[in-house]
Amino acid sequence: MSKIFVVGIGPGDRIYRTLQAEQALKESNVLVGYGPYLELIQSDFPEKVYISSGMRQEKERCRKCIDMAAEGKTVALVCSGDAGVYGMASLLLETAAEMAEEKNGSGRSFPQIKVIPGVTAALSGSAILGAPLGHDFCVISLSNLLTSWEVIEKRLRCAAEGDFCIAIYNPGSHSRTENLKRACEVLLNHVPPDRLCGVVRMIGREGEEWTLCTLKELSAFSADMFQTIFIGNSKTRERNGWMVTPRGYDAGSERSEK
Repeated sequence: MSKIFVVGIGPGDRIYRTLQAEQALKESNVLVGYGPYLELIQSDFPEKVYISSGMRQEKERCRKCIDMAAEGKTVALVCSGDAGVYGMASLLLETAAEMAEEKNGSGRSFPQIKVIPGVTAALSGSAILGAPLGHDFCVISLSNLLTSWEVIEKRLRCAAEGDFCIAIYNPGSHSRTENLKRACEVLLNHVPPDRLCGVVRMIGREGEEWTLCTLKELSAFSADMFQTIFIGNSKTRERNGWMVTPRGYDAGSERSEK
């Protein structure tokens, strides 16, 4: 049976790639994805056929994968981070269902799809900072290309009111220069200006850097697509240079929940 792997390759460097992802890439004849993501793995798999496309061509990318798999090829659709977290897994599954309905009664067989998890920016960035996601947290993207700003603002507000730690993806780009500032303004209505935050840039790639700051200081940052931002909850503290959100263990308690 033809097969499509939807592969999360982690943040960049090969050391972040899971063994399952490595195996899926090895098994595949063709690797498909956004050009900069394919460049991260091309030197490790030089013998593969690569098909790249640009931003906002995601639907066409999925259809191409399904068509090639129908021809008998084993295809890997490559995503940064995790394939199911702001990745291509959901779109591929939806597209496959749509194409199956379009071809209903044609006798055409459709490929097996297997989603391969990867290390997300929230997890790898958190490890660089210490343990900012040590308690309940949420992940919110500030990209308003597919989600309205009204919805993003509501999610930020609810996360702040619930005292969640927050990992922020896509804080800015060339066309979205004010979104991080706008997000901070929303949060500052519910969160004190000295709330501890962390910024990690170029996770797992050359030029990796990180810093700790307050929420007020964060509002003045120049944001880009290579940053992942962490906003602590009311218990988050700096400990010996680390950003730490405690689980809430009582030193006198005998409980040892995992």
